[in-house]
Amino acid sequence: MRIGELSKRTGVSPRSLRYYEEQGLLTSSRSEAGQRHYSDFAVERVSLIRQLFEAGMSSRVIVTVLPCVDSPSDLGVAEATFTAMMRERDRIDADIAHLIEARDALDMLIRANSRHRAELSTPGPVAQSA
Repeated sequence: MRIGELSKRTGVSPRSLRYYEEQGLLTSSRSEAGQRHYSDFAVERVSLIRQLFEAGMSSRVIVTVLPCVDSPSDLGVAEATFTAMMRERDRIDADIAHLIEARDALDMLIRANSRHRAELSTPGPVAQSA
């Protein structure tokens, strides 16, 4: 199938599909006219790539994980993929910890702002005339 059909079948733009190829995530053959042609397997491959991107992985990480799909019985590939996935999980854990710290700081500011708004809305003592 050509790039337009793969795009329609996967919902991924032709530009993104070309990017996937540039990054080594997807392969195609070329016609004599230079047009890209993809196998039916490319639909599944693009779906997997999208899932990995949605999980927050970069193309650099994805390219290290995909060989495990392509060579599932290769222990060396499985070990390298495991290492890459653990590194990615550690990165995600660090991101989560950072987000929790940011949320906690924001909660503190919200509480301070709430107290300040309450003070502003409470009428102060009225000065009495003599």
